Parts: sequence; C-alpha cells; structure tokens
Amino acid sequence: MILTVTLNTALDITYRVPALRPHASHRVTEVAERPGGKGLNVARVLAALGHGVTVTGFAGGATGRVVQERLAATPGVADALVPVGGATRRTIAVVDEATGETTQLNEAGPVIAPAEWAAFQEVYEDLLGSASAVALCGSLPPGVPVGAYAGLVRTARAAGVPVLLDTSGEPLRRAVAARPDLVKPNAGELAELTGAHEPLRATQDARRRGARAVVASLGTEGLLAVTPEGRWRAAPPARVHGNPVGAGDSVVAGLLSGLVERLPWPDRLARAVALSAATVLSPVAGEFDRAAYEKLLGRVTVTAQAGAA
Repeated sequence: MILTVTLNTALDITYRVPALRPHASHRVTEVAERPGGKGLNVARVLAALGHGVTVTGFAGGATGRVVQERLAATPGVADALVPVGGATRRTIAVVDEATGETTQLNEAGPVIAPAEWAAFQEVYEDLLGSASAVALCGSLPPGVPVGAYAGLVRTARAAGVPVLLDTSGEPLRRAVAARPDLVKPNAGELAELTGAHEPLRATQDARRRGARAVVASLGTEGLLAVTPEGRWRAAPPARVHGNPVGAGDSVVAGLLSGLVERLPWPDRLARAVALSAATVLSPVAGEFDRAAYEKLLGRVTVTAQAGAA
C-alpha cells in the first residue's frame, strides 16, 4: 500500500468558460468536482496506474463530507482522513476555453486544533506499518506546526518507509533537513529554498541540505533529477496545451510508483513526464489522458548529465 498525506485537503471545483474577462459575467459551460489537495490527486493517479493507495489528512464540515463521498466511489483508494471541527476548503479553477489558460482560487483551509493534530499523528504512525512508501504533499492548514513535515519525515524514516516530500516555503526548508528520500520542488520553490535560480546548481544545493534525491519540475522543459545514482534531464517530445492544474501531482505519482516498482531512474522520470503531460490534456486535476500517456511514454527524452551527482 502507498500512503499519501494531504493535510490541507480540498474539494476541487473546475469551471470552464468560453472566455475569461475581468469585470464581466460569464456563462459556465461545464462544472466538475473532485476530491482535491495534492496528495489526493496523487492517489487517484496511482490508483489508475494499478497501485493500492490509502489517503490520510483532515476532513471536516459539509465540504469534507462531499470529499469523502467522492473518495468512497474512487476504485483503489482507501479513506483514512481524520475528522476535524472546521470545514474542508474549496479550490476553484476557471479554465478559459479560448486561450487554454487557468485561473486558480484557493481557500486557506480549516484551523486544526492541537488535539486534532495529535490524533492525526497517531493515525499516521499506524498507517506507516503497512505502507511501502509515503508522499507528504501540499500546504499546511492553519494550526498545524510549520515543522510538521519535518516530524512526519523523521517518523517515516524511523519506520523504514521511503518518503517523498512535495511542499514549499518554510515547511519545505525544515523538512529537507530531516533527510527525505526524495523532494520534488518546482523551479520557484527550489529558488526560494536555495537562493539559486540556475536549476542544476539549485538542485544540487537542495541535496546538500539533506534530501537524498531531488527532482525539480521545470514546467514545459520537463524534469531535472539529481540522485545518488546520477543526474538526468527528462523532456516531453513537444509542449502540450491544456489545464496544468495537477500536472505536478502526476509527476509525484510517476516518481512514487517507479520507486515502489524499483524502476531505474530514467524509467521513473519518463513515466513522470508522460503522466504530467497527459494530465495537462485532461479536463480536471488528478486524472490523465491514458491514450496520450501511453503514446507519450515512449517519446520522452531522458538524457544523462555529465558530472558527479
């Protein structure tokens, strides 16, 4: 079982409009609702790839009930969300069909009480006992300590469970020092962590700060990986246009599935890039266009980079 942690779960709502214009009324042509938050998106992609997944984090209020109802109808995904008194947040994506661009609106999330955080930690420790790997994903809701991910990384390492970290800001800085097995920042998060804007230099710096391996998302340019086994660049065959929300979560799913399947790094990276591009072609986060994925997988270019890892 793969475990994904989403401390700031959400109900993702996607609106599609013919054209998005400021200060104007819009006719919505399509509405989609899905359980959201980065780890839940990762879980759905993993399940679609054939992996058994358990999701944990927090759920509360009417929105939280909708999230759990939708999870119950998702094959291959088990719900271990911890109840809280506050209401689960909503995220709204507005897709401009004329340009393909997406505008994202994210609520902050419920305030987590100390007793609720303590209850989650007990559930997390129990779930690690049957986990083959764990992904710690997304932002922290109010009330959760800024060093929360650092503690969760240490708990996973003590249990002998490989841990992938995908967050940003101060939670990322603190958690990297706890030595996660893999960190997946995007270019902006990496620059904020290291102060370096050149991707290779920044990725190497992130490893020196404690991460065993770092895979940086470089947007349309693909991925840069620096690992103990070597370093690689992985790029899609061409730029794809669509909804980029959730593309980074599909990268995490590709890397995590490759880890538990013990694939060589080039194969993990090719899978991650193909999944990411196929997610851009899907109308909602947490899903991917399977036909596009299978077509892209053999066309991703993975190139070994010279120099020591």
